[in-house]
Amino acid sequence: MKVTREKTENSQAFLRIEMEPAEVEESLEQSYHRLVRKASIPGFRKGKAPRAVLERYLGRDSLLEDALNNLLPQAYDEAVKEQEIEAIATPSIEIAQTDPVVFKATVPLKPTIELGDYHQIQLTPEPVELTDDEVDTVIEQLRRQHATWEPVERPANFDDLVALDIESHIEGKPFINQQGVQYQILHDQPFPVPGFAEHLPGMKGGEEKEFKLQLPKDYPRGELAGKEARFKVRVSEIKQQRLPELDDEFATSVNPDFKTFDSLRERISANLRLMAEEKARREFEERIIEAVVENSQVEFPPVLAEMEIARLLDQQMRRLQASDIGLEEYLGRINKTGEELREELRPLATKRVTSSLVLGRIAEEEKIEVADAEIDAELENMVQSATENKDEMQKLLDSPQARNSVEQILTTRKTIQRLVEIAGGSIDAQGK
Repeated sequence: MKVTREKTENSQAFLRIEMEPAEVEESLEQSYHRLVRKASIPGFRKGKAPRAVLERYLGRDSLLEDALNNLLPQAYDEAVKEQEIEAIATPSIEIAQTDPVVFKATVPLKPTIELGDYHQIQLTPEPVELTDDEVDTVIEQLRRQHATWEPVERPANFDDLVALDIESHIEGKPFINQQGVQYQILHDQPFPVPGFAEHLPGMKGGEEKEFKLQLPKDYPRGELAGKEARFKVRVSEIKQQRLPELDDEFATSVNPDFKTFDSLRERISANLRLMAEEKARREFEERIIEAVVENSQVEFPPVLAEMEIARLLDQQMRRLQASDIGLEEYLGRINKTGEELREELRPLATKRVTSSLVLGRIAEEEKIEVADAEIDAELENMVQSATENKDEMQKLLDSPQARNSVEQILTTRKTIQRLVEIAGGSIDAQGK
């Protein structure tokens, strides 16, 4: 075997490996003995057909493919040892030629990380401000949630709730056909079709109306996108919203613990401030991380970005499955191919890998450590936070892999806390 290291770039080593004919022949012989025991060849008992007969029966290419599938991994392992290469992931292997056998391996190498002087980074958290308008918005949302609906004898208006019978078709085929649908008339309502809601104001109880709408080109059901839908609707009832008065009785209806409207408003204000402080904390940490990364030099093999893209796609798939949406349906809705979605995620994946590598190196520089007791406490919190199946959660977390994962999470968390200290502030100290 002859190994040539052609070049090293982008944290990858590019190897050219040429096999000796004797090595290939030995692997072919091993494949013959392995395959002949499985092959049913007319005129021969299993395992007794000569190699030449087996080659004619299966084809020499099939025998060579089996031989190389076993030979190449062994040859690759020997090659990286000979070149004293420390690979961090599975290589990309390409067979360049088969006579003689030559294959090329692209080997992912350890990332190189050169930190800037992150101790000189000084940032100030943005102050947390809460306005009365923000509190009023939440109160108005609660008010609408506790509103009642009462029938009215007048034409429908926007914000009314109407009972609808809907008939529709596209190119003569049924589209949406429902009876007694409760439908709130809202401006720019996309359901069932953009523009549908705008045809309802002014209709009276018992009145029918026919109209046509063009489905948008990005309509979720791709086969209907851009086509014309004909609707016939009948309003059977109109209701208007009755909002409760903002008084002590309203506060108690929201939660019996609130005896006065002022106490409700104070709690909402406190909760909004906590949320705003948490948001400010995350944004401050993100600014620090971006500043540290910007001052660092990082190079890593492309496979790390590919792995992160795969992880992001897996997360997205789980969210879709929870909503009973398949990947094909989702891609149709966003009008993208699977490859376009992957490329769309690449900048985010690259950013995450870069940040993770920089934070990992800073953890080493700052000698960040996580005690077993801290891991135990975090695992216990995760179990207690589970809303159901706590026993299953306990078993799932009771593994070395789970402990390692939690240790990494806590290490990153403590590293970011250390960077916040170095940058010269915290939300609690400066953000209020």
